[in-house]
Amino acid sequence: MAVKIKLKRLGKIRSPHYRIVIADSRTRRDGRAIEEIGLYHPVQNPSRIEVDSERAQYWLGVGAQPTEPVLAILKLTGDWQKFKGLPAPAPLLVAEPKATRPVFDALGGDDEGKGEAITQKKKAEKKDEAAAESESTEA
Repeated sequence: MAVKIKLKRLGKIRSPHYRIVIADSRTRRDGRAIEEIGLYHPVQNPSRIEVDSERAQYWLGVGAQPTEPVLAILKLTGDWQKFKGLPAPAPLLVAEPKATRPVFDALGGDDEGKGEAITQKKKAEKKDEAAAESESTEA
């Protein structure tokens, strides 16, 4: 039985996420798996990659063959280099925690009514109309 390390697709149509699984090479892409060893979420920025390094090393050691996408992921995490005895790659990017929104008071906001709406044009128009009416009545 040939064993492969491959991706099992989950998620909605336009928001895929994958699980890295150990499965028989004859099973479907989303079929039954022997073991799940990691996660891959390509839509997040930066991509979320989690691999159980110990289990990946075990399965590579007993002869499981990774598919091309999984091989690329294993090279990013450094598990492939560890298996082959090569130097480790540069560390992965880690998402920065999102800053909380600043509080209104911290920005110097006041509760005074500074922003009242003033409609100068309408008043001017009314005055002009009133002046025009008074001129027409005087004439």
